[in-house]
Amino acid sequence: MTIPITDASSGEITQAQVFVGVLGASNYTYCEVTASQTIPDWLRSHHRMLEFFGGTPEIIVPDNLKSGVKSACYFEPELNPAYAEFAQHYGVAILPTRVRKPRDKAKVEAGVRFIEEQILAALRNRTFFSVREANDEVQDRLTAFNAKAFQKLEGSRKSVFEAVDKPALKPLPLEPYVISQWKKARVGTDYHIEVEKHYYSVPYEHAGKQVEVRLTTNVLEVYLDRGGQAR
Repeated sequence: MTIPITDASSGEITQAQVFVGVLGASNYTYCEVTASQTIPDWLRSHHRMLEFFGGTPEIIVPDNLKSGVKSACYFEPELNPAYAEFAQHYGVAILPTRVRKPRDKAKVEAGVRFIEEQILAALRNRTFFSVREANDEVQDRLTAFNAKAFQKLEGSRKSVFEAVDKPALKPLPLEPYVISQWKKARVGTDYHIEVEKHYYSVPYEHAGKQVEVRLTTNVLEVYLDRGGQAR
């Protein structure tokens, strides 16, 4: 799902992404417009989703997006390192869906369909000039969507969430979540690595070796053997 975003000065149109998360028992739904499917945007969307729910579930079942899953396996998936850090911070298990197995994520597949029909369809003729503008409109409609009464069941997504899902969620961590990115680099003969057009020195004896780099807003860490936690 995408929403067109028009640049007010150039008229250029880009496609913003739509992120959807659905809780299991109540079908209580989170939805937001985000700029891309890159790792930082993927993780920020997860963070805002859990803040919206006000707690953490035991398991998150994501699609096999490359931003989250490096190797798709139902029993032993290999997660992107940043996504694995997210899971560790929130104390949640990540169980990606199998490839071409929509039943593994039936709840969110249905949620996506409802979002398309009841929110995005009403916006298809609107022109948005920023992701934030589109997101404000989606959030307003999402509130009404969750409060709408079920057709065949008692209550609404909101009321069932308050009664069933919310009490089962674990509390959010006290420490703020810090988004990280992981990159690979090779140490030059001058024992420096290049990361995003900047150079950083490491101990000279590691010249020529490949290292992993963890980036946050304020910190850069270099790991020679992350399995052994050498850095």
